[in-house]
Amino acid sequence: MASLIEDYALIGDLETAALVSRDGSIDWLCLPRFDSDACFAALLGDEHNGQWRIAPTTTEGPVSRQGEVSRQYLGDSLILQTRWQTMSGVVRVLDFMPPRTDAPVIIRIVEGVEGSVEMETLLRVRFGYGKIVPWARRMDHAIRCIAGPDSVCLRTPVQMTGRNMAHQGAFTVRKGDRVPFVLSWYPSHLPPDTPTDPEAAFDATTKFWSEWSATCTYSGPYRDAVMRSLITLKALTYHPTGGIVAAPTTSLPEDIGGVRNWDYRYCWLRDATITLEALLRTGYTSEASNWRQWLGRAIAGDPRDVQIMYGVAGERRLAEWEADWLPGYERSAPVRIGNAAVDQRQLDVYGEVSDALSLARQSGLPFDKHSWSLQRQLLDFLEKHWDEPDEGIWEVRGPRRHFVHSKIMAWVAFDRAVHMIDLGCPGPQDHWRAIRDEIFAQVCDKGYDAARGTFTQYYGSTELDASVLLALEVGFLPPDDARMISTVWTIKRELMRDGLVLRYTQPAKAVSSGGRADVDGLPGAEGAFLACSFWLVNALHMIGEYDEAVSMFERLLALRNDIGLLSEEYDPRYGRQVGNTPQAFSHVPLIQAALNLEEHAAHHCRRPAGRRQGRHAPPSGQAGSAGALT
Repeated sequence: MASLIEDYALIGDLETAALVSRDGSIDWLCLPRFDSDACFAALLGDEHNGQWRIAPTTTEGPVSRQGEVSRQYLGDSLILQTRWQTMSGVVRVLDFMPPRTDAPVIIRIVEGVEGSVEMETLLRVRFGYGKIVPWARRMDHAIRCIAGPDSVCLRTPVQMTGRNMAHQGAFTVRKGDRVPFVLSWYPSHLPPDTPTDPEAAFDATTKFWSEWSATCTYSGPYRDAVMRSLITLKALTYHPTGGIVAAPTTSLPEDIGGVRNWDYRYCWLRDATITLEALLRTGYTSEASNWRQWLGRAIAGDPRDVQIMYGVAGERRLAEWEADWLPGYERSAPVRIGNAAVDQRQLDVYGEVSDALSLARQSGLPFDKHSWSLQRQLLDFLEKHWDEPDEGIWEVRGPRRHFVHSKIMAWVAFDRAVHMIDLGCPGPQDHWRAIRDEIFAQVCDKGYDAARGTFTQYYGSTELDASVLLALEVGFLPPDDARMISTVWTIKRELMRDGLVLRYTQPAKAVSSGGRADVDGLPGAEGAFLACSFWLVNALHMIGEYDEAVSMFERLLALRNDIGLLSEEYDPRYGRQVGNTPQAFSHVPLIQAALNLEEHAAHHCRRPAGRRQGRHAPPSGQAGSAGALT
C-alpha cells in the first residue's frame, strides 16, 4: 500500500522526478520525461506495479518508536537523506538524481553511521504504468531490464538475486561504509550508458544546487520556506525547454476514494504570471526568461488554437485515457493519463499571457516584435469573445458560465496592453482602454452582489469563489475599495473551513454525502485548494490586515510536510494533504505571499507593491473570525 501523500519526498534531474517514501521506497518515477510512462507506479497501485525499496531488514528495523526514522534535504539542495536508528546501529540513505547531461540516473548511497545494520533492497521494474513486466538479464556486472522502447540498468556491488519477477539483495553496512546503487535509463535500441561514478555525481550534484541556491536574493524571515519552494519549482522545470509542470504525478485524489483524479504533468498557462513574478523577485532571471520563451513558443500560431495547457515541449495533444489496471491511490479511481481539460475554453488564460508578457517587458527580459505581434493577435481574438461563457479557472466539467474571474482576467489582458503602449509598443491604446472599461463596468454590474456585499462566482449566482480575491492582486480594484474589502471578509467568513479557504461554494449535500456538486459537474467533495488560502493572505495584507495575514501565512506553513513540501490541497476532514504532489500552484503563491509580506523586490510585481491602507475592520455585522487550523 502506498504511503500518505505527505510522506513522500521529491528528487529529480530537471527533466523528470521521483517520489521517495519515508520507508525508503521509490513508488513513482516516469522515464525519461515527466509525462513519460511510469516504470515505478506503486503509488497508484501496489508493489507489483513497480517500486525500488532500500531499508533496514524487517527483523532489524526500523523501530516504530517516534524519531527512529528521520529525513531532510542536505542544505539547499534536492539531495534527500533518510536516517534510520535501529537496534544495532544507525544508517542513512542518500537519494538524488544528478542534473541530466545525457541519460537519466537515480543514485542511492547507503552510508553506515554507527554500529552495524543489516539492509535489504528490492527492485521491481514495471514499464507502461505498472503493467509491463520487462525481460531481465545480468550483463557486465549489471542487471538490465528491457521491454519495448525502454531499458534500465542497475549497477551495484551488492549481489542481487532474481525472485518473483523482481531482484532482491541483502547486505550489511558498518560505520564508514558507503554502498552505491546506480539505476539508469536508456532507449532499448541503444547500448547501455557509460557507468556513472556515484561519488563524483554526488559532489557534482551538491555543487550544482549550492551554486543555484546562492542566486536567491531573498533573505527574510521565511527564507527556508521560500528556498525550498524555489528548489521545488526548479525541480518541476523541464530544462531543455523551460516549461514548468504543475506536478510530477497523476491521479493523486482531491477526494480520497473519489473520482477527482487528474494528470498534472503538464504546463498550464494560468501559472505563467505568478511563476514569472516569483522567479524575477528572487533573482532567477534566467529561469524566468526560459519560462517566458517557452510560453511564446507554446502559444505561437492562430489565437483561436490557444490551449490552457501544453506538454513540456509545447505538445498540444494531451488526450485523456484511463489506466484501468491500476486501482488508484487508496482505491481512488479512475487513474487518468492525459487531461481532457486541454479542450476546454478558459478565457482567463488570455489575460494571464498578456500579463506575463507585460511583466517580462517591464522587468527588462528580452522582448521582440514577434512577442508583441503575438500578443496583439491574442487581443484581437479576445475582443470578439471575452463576453462569452467558458469553463473558468477551475476547469469545471459542467455547463459553461460567465465566470467573474474569467472576465477580470479579460480586463487584465486589455489593461496590460494599454500599459505596453506606455512602454513604447505601438497599438490602438484608446480602443483597448475602451474595451477594458466596458469589461470593468460589466463585471461590477453583473458580478457583484450588492445585497451580500461580495463578488460572486459567475453572473447571476449567489455562490462564492476564492478566485475573485485575485481582483486585488491584478489591480482590477484598489485595496481601499469598499466592494473588495467586503468581498475579502465575506469569503473569509463563508468560504473557510477549519481555517482554510475552499475554491468555491460546495453544496451541503456534496460535503455531507458525496452528492453531485452543482457547479463543477462532479460527485463528491474535496479538500481546500491551498493556493486559495495564500490568495487570502495576500488580500488581507493588501487591505491592511497585516497581522492577520502573517498569522494565517504561518499557519499555512505548518501544513507542509517534514521536508517543506505541499500538495495541491489539504483536507481538514482527515488532517491530510491530498491531490497531486508536490504542487507548483501551492509553492508559487507561498513564495509570493512571503515576498509580499515584506514587499521584497516589489518592482517586479504584476501590480504595485501591496501597500497598507490602514487597518480595516470587517464591515458592520460581518465577523472576521473563521476558525483555526486543527
